[in-house]
Amino acid sequence: MPAPAPAPVLLWPHQERYRKAAQALATDLFTGLDEDLNPFVVLLALPSDPAQPARCLEPADCGLDSGAFAGVVARGRFIQNSRPWPYPEREDVSPAMLRRKHEGLGLRDAVQETLNGLDEHESHQHFAGYPIEIRGYFVVTVLRLQRKPLRAYPSLRPHRFYTDGRPLAPSLLVAAMYRFNEESVKALTEPEPGAGFIVRPRESEELLRAAGKTLLDTPAQALGFDPATTKLFATCNTISSLRYEGAEGVGKLLLARRGHPNIEEVFALTCPTELTDYRAVRKLLEMATPDVHLLANGENVYALGRQVGKYDAEREDLFVINFVTHYSWELQHDTHVLLRSHYGLPGLARNRLSRTAFRRALKRTFALTDAPKVERLWEVVLEASRQKHGTLLVITTEALAEADRLKLQCTLVEPVPLTPLITRLVTSIDGAVLLDPEGYCYSIGVILDGRASGRGDSTRGARYNSALRYVESSDYPCLAVVVSEDGLTDIITSVPEE
Repeated sequence: MPAPAPAPVLLWPHQERYRKAAQALATDLFTGLDEDLNPFVVLLALPSDPAQPARCLEPADCGLDSGAFAGVVARGRFIQNSRPWPYPEREDVSPAMLRRKHEGLGLRDAVQETLNGLDEHESHQHFAGYPIEIRGYFVVTVLRLQRKPLRAYPSLRPHRFYTDGRPLAPSLLVAAMYRFNEESVKALTEPEPGAGFIVRPRESEELLRAAGKTLLDTPAQALGFDPATTKLFATCNTISSLRYEGAEGVGKLLLARRGHPNIEEVFALTCPTELTDYRAVRKLLEMATPDVHLLANGENVYALGRQVGKYDAEREDLFVINFVTHYSWELQHDTHVLLRSHYGLPGLARNRLSRTAFRRALKRTFALTDAPKVERLWEVVLEASRQKHGTLLVITTEALAEADRLKLQCTLVEPVPLTPLITRLVTSIDGAVLLDPEGYCYSIGVILDGRASGRGDSTRGARYNSALRYVESSDYPCLAVVVSEDGLTDIITSVPEE
């Protein structure tokens, strides 16, 4: 018989409530970025009295060896006293507050050292939050994420700081961690720690937008501007949302200081246009071509030109804003996409279509593992993903019955096995394509129905939300493949992943 899990230690009244809320927020925030991150929140309690043991508060079976944290508080004080302090002295902060800040950062670094040692041969990685003292213990909120997806995304160099000493974010994932830790600190420093930590329905989206702003502060400072006044994230969102004579904005904006060795000006503007003059910048974007782009120094558009030569990525002083389609843009560095923003909501540069995820969804939804059938459906989905204006495929075990039920809001076709050619034809019109797991199509141009579940996303279009409603309302095993206009693909299934 396995040993029973140890009983949890109750340090303060709202301890369990706080951890559950933190876990819910981490799940919403990081699963939204990449569902393979599998976030998990742990609470550690480190005693200020060295005679007391370190404890794992929540959950009791947190998977960490509490004994490994013995002496970590002393180690934190050593780090505090031995390292130069990056924060400048501030007149608006008392010496006592600065000392507490020094102590907290030293302890956090000591906890992270211990976590790194424990994670050395693990498939996951732990990240220590800022410690808050409660009843003689330093409570540390620890976030655990899977290592493989963490390493899958590009990042800038770490360990850089704002002018006031706060750390700059090298990636959207790290920026999201900063925002998560800030929410944790706010909740634990309340008069009743954790009592007011309630996850609102849209809180994760608010934190994600804040993380996007934080990441865009990094190129702003690299170009020599104050991130607080530059506001690059809001600026790019606004420019991407504007149309010019009905046309959407497509083109690139190169961010670099004037005179950069890898920038060649085609022609310059006598009076540079401020980036915050959104309509003027949007008008200038009409002149951009695949090889000629707008040139900006982080504050003004000063010319049109192109990138030349071999860029030294170690410089990290040349960034690209790629306006993909209406209200959709990317932040790139050295050809790597650091952030994708769609209708103001930032995200990671996930693969536009994952073969592994699709096969896993087929197996989970229909128990379909027959290799030829899976390959046939994959070819259909792959062809649909190339549709310039996006499309929607719905695979259901009752495709024939559903085609008959929805016959007044679709175009019925004679059952036909989809090939890449037929797929290209039937996905060129609006509406969904209805097919079964065998790959047979029964109707096209389908206007889907379904009950609203409250899980819709207002930042996504009608195609995504109608697919979500239909799948969640279906009485049969069902899978939808949603291809957006910018080429990103979502797989929605009626059987959630365990």
